[in-house]
Amino acid sequence: MPRRTALQSLAGLGALALGSAACSDSGGSGDSPAPSAPASPAASGGTTGAAAPSPSAAARRFDAEWDSHVRTFMSWPASAGIWGDDLPAVREDIARIARAVGATEPVVLMARPEQADAAKQAVGSAAEVVPIPVDDLWARDTVPVFVTEGGVVHGVDFNFNGWGNKQPHERDALVAREVTAKYGIPRDQTWIVAEGGSFETDGEGTLMVTESSVVNPNRNPGRTRQQIEDELKRVLGVAKVIWFDGVRGEDITDAHVDSLVRFVAPGIVLLDKAFPGEPPDSWSRSADQARGVLKDATDARGKPIQVIDLPQPDPQEMTGSGDDFVSSYVNFFVGNKAVFLPRFGDKAADDKAQQILKDHFPTREIVAVQIDAVAAGGGGIHCATHDQPGTPPA
Repeated sequence: MPRRTALQSLAGLGALALGSAACSDSGGSGDSPAPSAPASPAASGGTTGAAAPSPSAAARRFDAEWDSHVRTFMSWPASAGIWGDDLPAVREDIARIARAVGATEPVVLMARPEQADAAKQAVGSAAEVVPIPVDDLWARDTVPVFVTEGGVVHGVDFNFNGWGNKQPHERDALVAREVTAKYGIPRDQTWIVAEGGSFETDGEGTLMVTESSVVNPNRNPGRTRQQIEDELKRVLGVAKVIWFDGVRGEDITDAHVDSLVRFVAPGIVLLDKAFPGEPPDSWSRSADQARGVLKDATDARGKPIQVIDLPQPDPQEMTGSGDDFVSSYVNFFVGNKAVFLPRFGDKAADDKAQQILKDHFPTREIVAVQIDAVAAGGGGIHCATHDQPGTPPA
């Protein structure tokens, strides 16, 4: 279940070396000049943007996704240089997700100013379109990771670098800065380079991370896992980090945890499981390794963790396909009133996944959304959404 491949990404590396996006095109999907990039993490201080004290791990909390959201951020896919002929279909999927989530909670859809009208037309009144320049749709990775401290929401800027400089990201590198400035959120900076999809929490101090996506020279050269863990505890306020090996170099993210294993409650996780009979591959072996880690793991409270399988669909029954197709139901999104997961076309598997989620979120509606174009591009609903904790307006 790889996400956007290195083959596609390598095309972007040359463009990055030239200081421009991959290519230019017309019709509202062009790559206009990007704003200036921020200073590197090494050159930046601790907390920047709105004034905020140095974070205290004991005082801050990385909220669980099932906690209340004041809004959910998404990004309007911007560039045919990244998506090619698939861009219209990908935009249809993003609009479909925005309309579904927007029916239950506030959605902010970030779009390049010159593309804002098209985005508004696609989503109607379901989302507020905000002119913040973006490169791609992966808001989970580019929006700051939100924590609460003393009743105040902070945004931790993890210095997005295009998953290790694999894709043009001049605008996406600035999204965390733009979001915190627009919404008056204190922006906390860290030396860690990572993405929001790298992190999964139970809201009670436990964090799950794939080592491949963070302890990696393409993000954090020369840094040890212990150094990174100590900094994660500091900036996110977590007490326990559970590490999985992950998979290196086979997808653009280096195997984010959010398509592998997710909390549905403290002490309970759903783990991706390959369709029966499929030959073992890097992704199924990664899930097996995670299962082994979780078998002996405890959470931040010292309690064991219950593992429940979330089986993938039958590849022969799916409506979508492709070398990069993410067929994991684990990449679901928990909204205020509903849980959103992909519909892959295998009715038996789709129904089973919906029932498993209903078992764990009985008070929420379970909403299946067709996202074949996004999944073929290597992502899912969780990758395309990013929740900000807080109470939504009445």
